[in-house]
Amino acid sequence: MPQNARDIDRPKGKSLAELKPIFAFVKPYKKQVFLALTFLIIAAGTTLVLGRGIQYLVDNGFTARNSSLLTQALGALGIIIVISAISTALRFYYVSWIGERVNADIRDAVFSHVLDLSPGFFETTRTGEVLSRITADTTVLESMIGSSISIALRNIVIMIGGLILLAVTSLKLTGMILLVVPLVIGPIVFFGRRVRQFSRDSQDRIADIGAYADEALHGIRTVQAFGHENKDRIHFSKEIERSFLAAKRRISQRAILTAIVILLVFTAIGGILWVGGNDVIRGQMSAGELSAFVFYSILVAGSVGALSEVMTALQRAAGAAERLMELLATEADIKAPTNPISLPEPASGDINFNNVTFFYPSRPAHAALENLNLQIKAGEQVAIVGPSGAGKTTLYQLLLRFYDPNDGSISIDGVELTQADPRKVRDRLGMVSQEPVVFGTSAIENIRYGKPNAPDEDVRAAAEASHALEFIQKLPNGFDSNLGERGVLLSSGQKQRIAIARAILRDPSILLLDEATSALDAESERLVQQALERLMKNRTTLVIAHRLATVKKADRIVVIDGGTIIDSGTHNELINKHGLYAQLAQLQFLA
Repeated sequence: MPQNARDIDRPKGKSLAELKPIFAFVKPYKKQVFLALTFLIIAAGTTLVLGRGIQYLVDNGFTARNSSLLTQALGALGIIIVISAISTALRFYYVSWIGERVNADIRDAVFSHVLDLSPGFFETTRTGEVLSRITADTTVLESMIGSSISIALRNIVIMIGGLILLAVTSLKLTGMILLVVPLVIGPIVFFGRRVRQFSRDSQDRIADIGAYADEALHGIRTVQAFGHENKDRIHFSKEIERSFLAAKRRISQRAILTAIVILLVFTAIGGILWVGGNDVIRGQMSAGELSAFVFYSILVAGSVGALSEVMTALQRAAGAAERLMELLATEADIKAPTNPISLPEPASGDINFNNVTFFYPSRPAHAALENLNLQIKAGEQVAIVGPSGAGKTTLYQLLLRFYDPNDGSISIDGVELTQADPRKVRDRLGMVSQEPVVFGTSAIENIRYGKPNAPDEDVRAAAEASHALEFIQKLPNGFDSNLGERGVLLSSGQKQRIAIARAILRDPSILLLDEATSALDAESERLVQQALERLMKNRTTLVIAHRLATVKKADRIVVIDGGTIIDSGTHNELINKHGLYAQLAQLQFLA
């Protein structure tokens, strides 16, 4: 299994500004945000009011030895606590709702965007990396929106309100607290930046783990067939250790920050108690005022400590946001022009490659096609032959407009592909590849993939035409049977017939066959070949094949080598030329 897949370039952000684009996803839910903020302020306000209640209770209940006032004070405190509990519960509900809703929207937006990225993007980006961003990074953001921001706002309100009430209670003691604030903020800023950097590294390492595991599990048969289990265990363990070391660096910075904040905050509270206690002894403030002041000091200290924790969480979320926004900012190489030209109706199937040169993005130094010219008439059946790497499959990739040529042009029915909507172009094409893709859903949905709105009877007819009906009916639930992830429950030949049924159902004007019968046994090949011959009638067909029977029946054979057409003609004409085709026929066909 390859281990040198290139990661996405990962620039390191330096500020919480990376979080700004995320709030565009929050904007549609203004009502819920308003309710969450309202209940947050009520909950924070009731918490602050408790300090005044404590002051009243101590001075007028305990100190004055008044039982009636004590009862009244405790009753008022009970009402405040009930209001606080209800408002806190509602705040939690709305904030959590917003977090989950926004998380779902971000995942939806990222997945939707990734589906439009051209195959060239996935040449240089591992699928596991993308999946990590959609899952792990969005989970970090959900935690930030549904928890961290709420905690931050609540503690900011309590800290500001607490400082105001501290100043009302004792300006002298409040001044002492304010002297400590810069000492606390400094470490938060310094360590917060380091936490963010380490958080980004940690998320990247998690992505590496997901990417490697994804490759190993999807290729499990190859892994086991080549006895590669121990090698993969060792490599995976190394990826786990890298992730652990990155997480350990992040955790150590958070631990140091937490220790410094707690030390500074509670040292300040100790000093306040000493000064305030002496003021009570000298009669300069009441015991209730000191009690209230200590209560507010603890609230402020707790808020500062919570904010330091939230800051590290926000730094981590900024790293996740940066990765997600980077993905959303990736533009598709293939997209519809502003004013696409409509393909003519009805479709005929004319194809024209005009002086086409093409380089794959991952191999920019080697031309896959070079100055290639090919004209195919409507309804013509053309076989494409040549050695491996000659550029045969590349023709299909360009026709499907997975890529655009670096030079030259390609047109279908007289319309240049770059001037048309890619989806409209692909609507006219049907593809059956050598390694067909079967999805982890039912047989009927797999065939219907070629035409999503096709009625059941058309799907059944397509299955019958491809000779897939017999084995589908033998499945436990017939057409409703799940075929397993990547069609693991089917043989190679059965997968091929599902893919052929899909193409038959699509009824395209241009049919692309890439070794479409290569995985079939002799009897299945005969039956499917008959189905393909009916399918190819009156439609343009390009066939990549090595089997003599398939190639001999083509109207024309085009020989490609080194990305260039070197010969064309019928089977007999090319055999008599004793060129590359004759050599391939001798080695691959006639043998």
